[in-house]
Amino acid sequence: MQVFHMDHHNSLGKLQASIDGSGKKRKYDDGAQSESSQATSNLGDQPTNRPPGVKAAKGASGKRSIADHQAVTHFQTMCFIKEKDLAVKEKDLAVKERVSKMSLLDSLISKKDSISEAEEALKQKLLTEMLSN
Repeated sequence: MQVFHMDHHNSLGKLQASIDGSGKKRKYDDGAQSESSQATSNLGDQPTNRPPGVKAAKGASGKRSIADHQAVTHFQTMCFIKEKDLAVKEKDLAVKERVSKMSLLDSLISKKDSISEAEEALKQKLLTEMLSN
C-alpha cells in the first residue's frame, strides 16, 4: 500500500510540475497575451495582436528555407547531370545503330552469291542512307 501511495504522489508531482513551472503553461485571467504570443509587424517594433487561434511563426523557419534552397539546388544539379548523361547515351545509341547498318551493308556487298530482291532493295536503301549522312 505504501508503494502505491509513493508512485501516486510522484506522478502527481510530475503532472503539476509540467503544468505549473517547467511546462511554462500560464493562464491569464485578465485576457492579456504574453509577449511571445503577440505578432510583430515589419513596419515597427510595436507588437500587434493576432486573431484568436493564430499561432506565431517559429524562429527556425528561416533555417528551413535555406535547407529547402540547398535541396532544390542539389536536385537541379542532379537533373542537369542526368540530362547530359541521357544526351551521351542517345549519341552512343545513334553510333551503334550506324555501325550496325554499316556492318549489314558490308555483308550484303561482300556476298558472292546472287542476292534476292529484298536483299537488293535493302542494300540500295542502306547505300542511299549512308551516302546522305
